[in-house]
Amino acid sequence: MSIIRDRILLAAIAASVCLAGAGAWLLAAPPDAASPDPSPVGLGILESVAASSSPTQSGAIVVDVEGAVVRPGIIELPAGSRVADALRIAGGYSDAADLGAAASQINLAAVLTDGAQIVVPVIGASSGAGGAGGGGGTSTGLVDLNHATPEELEALPGIGPVTVQKIVAARAERPFASLEEAVERDVLDNGQLEQIRDLATVS
Repeated sequence: MSIIRDRILLAAIAASVCLAGAGAWLLAAPPDAASPDPSPVGLGILESVAASSSPTQSGAIVVDVEGAVVRPGIIELPAGSRVADALRIAGGYSDAADLGAAASQINLAAVLTDGAQIVVPVIGASSGAGGAGGGGGTSTGLVDLNHATPEELEALPGIGPVTVQKIVAARAERPFASLEEAVERDVLDNGQLEQIRDLATVS
């Protein structure tokens, strides 16, 4: 019986020694290399994503200013610009501008949208030019180079956007007296004149 009791006591002592050794090893061991280190790498990624998703400043818009202005043509403006801003960049009204018609047809405070067109009326232009009908035509159905809208001019054969701008700018300086004058003033070439001779007129 005493032998059994002695063996139990020895086993208990051995177990205590083992536990004490294990505890000492755990205290002396370095931190687990696999444990996550709260480094700023993750924070940097989040900051990068936030920066890339931050809203950017709205872009520019492109508008077409035609008619009786000093510098007609395509201009670029910051988004949110108004009609008055576009006319200012286009040099303002030219001497050929019909100021009364412009005051009634153009809202200087209107906010512009991309692709908008502003047409400043020319002195002597048809009073119905602002209507939905083809104000640029005559009673014979011909397109009047002095009064037609840019869309009506571009519908003529052989007349593209560049020539339309030349026609609008030239007539703003001085209305055409004849179709031939458009050639003399280097607005049209002879080939274009022949293509539109039966479809256009001046008044």
